[in-house]
Amino acid sequence: MALVDKHKVKRQRLDRICEGIRPQIMNGPLHPRPLVALLDGRDCTVEMPILKDLATVAFCDAQSTQEIHEKVLNEAVGAMMYHTITLTREDLEKFKALRVIVRIGSGYDNVDIKAAGELGIAVCNIPSAAVEETADSTICHILNLYRRNTWLYQALREGTRVQSVEQIREVASGAARIRGETLGLIGFGRTGQAVAVRAKAFGFSVLFYDPYLQDGTERSLGVQRVYTLQDLLYQSDCVSLHCNLNEHNHHLINDFTIKQMRQGAFLVNAARGGLVDEKALAQALKEGRIRGAALDVHESEPFSFAQGPLKDAPNLICTPHTAWYSEQASLEMREAAATEIRRAITGRIPESLRNCVNKEFFVTTAPWSVIDQQAIHPELNGATYSHPCACSVRRTRVQLPSRYLQGARPPAHRQLTIGPAALPHLLQEHITSQCRTSH
Repeated sequence: MALVDKHKVKRQRLDRICEGIRPQIMNGPLHPRPLVALLDGRDCTVEMPILKDLATVAFCDAQSTQEIHEKVLNEAVGAMMYHTITLTREDLEKFKALRVIVRIGSGYDNVDIKAAGELGIAVCNIPSAAVEETADSTICHILNLYRRNTWLYQALREGTRVQSVEQIREVASGAARIRGETLGLIGFGRTGQAVAVRAKAFGFSVLFYDPYLQDGTERSLGVQRVYTLQDLLYQSDCVSLHCNLNEHNHHLINDFTIKQMRQGAFLVNAARGGLVDEKALAQALKEGRIRGAALDVHESEPFSFAQGPLKDAPNLICTPHTAWYSEQASLEMREAAATEIRRAITGRIPESLRNCVNKEFFVTTAPWSVIDQQAIHPELNGATYSHPCACSVRRTRVQLPSRYLQGARPPAHRQLTIGPAALPHLLQEHITSQCRTSH
């Protein structure tokens, strides 16, 4: 390569750095379209129309990270995923070109968002996903616990004859009136508030505990706020969980907190399985300290009654993590996830993303430039590149030859402030002189 060509390449890369735009990778084959992968599913019929004009969409249908295809690990710049698999730091480091992950749902505890941020990978969720469905399912579980419809159905399926009053009392033992009962909600975000509105219509008095929520929300919904978890557990006849899972609330419901609940209270969890210590719950159900529990999520999924601490627990309703699902909700979530991927490809990361959950962990990353839909993206080819920090150059101190200061009037402290636009021109001559020296 001629010396002048090398100078031109260095100049172009320098210009891009000073503009805060990630430089193109200069090695490896060029891929005309970025690759976007659905990691733990195989139906891309909803996502394809949204992304097909600027990306190649593929699916892995992986049930574990070991099943993710090598091509996806090497080339995928965007990934969509449900709750089936978990991405740890070790898993994330295997992706060579990944820039954005969109969780098709509201929870993101199955992705190490801190590690992702430090690796320059944005993680997004769909916070409004399936709020109505999850709230409806929660109310169904609560009604089931109070009215015992599931157990009555099972009794009939098993051939139990129910005719006399004595037989009714026996088979429906434990059924309770709802009006006047107190429902305690742990977490009062979108889903918690939707549950509160529904529960009030059935006659519940509603309490909630949420240390992150601003004051005043309780007044607009006609519910009562308590400021400690202990107060909520002590006052509630039924406790329902509606919070994300993180390192601070793992096993929030454990042997200690169960003992703080009212004797014979109900427990409902349609949030995250790790919030409940299932061993402690099973023991409390057997001892009667908890009258009944309904779980849509579990510590180990997929859930089976054939194994685990809950296999012999009485008065327990379990569903297979389906509280969120309806055809309408699934469609909306998938459309929203694909749209977020599109924002990432055509905009800047993380600034263009609507629901990025790990911005505070970004250490070294650079935004994509705004690109034309037909543009080629050589930086997406999976080649290793250590990109510069995305911060813009505001001020710098350089030692300049005397000819650059001719006619200049620097301030009294003898420092000259140079704008970013002028920096490439001043540094280019230094680069050129260094190249001449080396050759």
